[in-house]
Amino acid sequence: MADLREHWDARYREADAAAASPTEVLLRHRHLLPRAGEALEIACGLGANARLLARHGLCTEAWDVSAQAIDKLAALAAHEGLPLVARVRDVLKAPPAPGTFDVIVVTRFLDRALFPSLIAALRPGGLVFYQTFTREAVSDAGPGNPDFRLKPNELLRAFAPLRLLAYREEGRVGDTSAGWRDEAMLVAMKPPSTQE
Repeated sequence: MADLREHWDARYREADAAAASPTEVLLRHRHLLPRAGEALEIACGLGANARLLARHGLCTEAWDVSAQAIDKLAALAAHEGLPLVARVRDVLKAPPAPGTFDVIVVTRFLDRALFPSLIAALRPGGLVFYQTFTREAVSDAGPGNPDFRLKPNELLRAFAPLRLLAYREEGRVGDTSAGWRDEAMLVAMKPPSTQE
């Protein structure tokens, strides 16, 4: 675990948190966000998604294993006066508790063992926004290890207990010089009648 933290700390040491941009899944579907509630960004890095959630009015938590990223995000959120708490946290060792969040955002992070915990952590009516790399890539973007890439329609299967609101995964179909490639995105909602 120390090697992983060192890897990400080195990546974020010189990075500018203010320059980080929210991911496509959240930008395209932010109109689905609730007006109030509690949100979580997992593996947040510099926290561009978490800042968007907090600006929207959600009480937001942002978790990452990199202390460098969390320190930068916390300082920026405080400067901007955002309702955002940034924490160094290994989500695999300490996943979110059941029924604790109205929104969960995960982008460019994949550990399949976490999927059931994410579903359980949503409150009834809660939303998950998920975007990460696929194995059917048309560029070199993303991890080289296929274990860290989604199989075709894997997000659909993983979040099948939820109500699908949006999904996009184009793979290598058609003209690969056009469209949205290399990643899959999903927005899904826990049915309001679901009981934990």
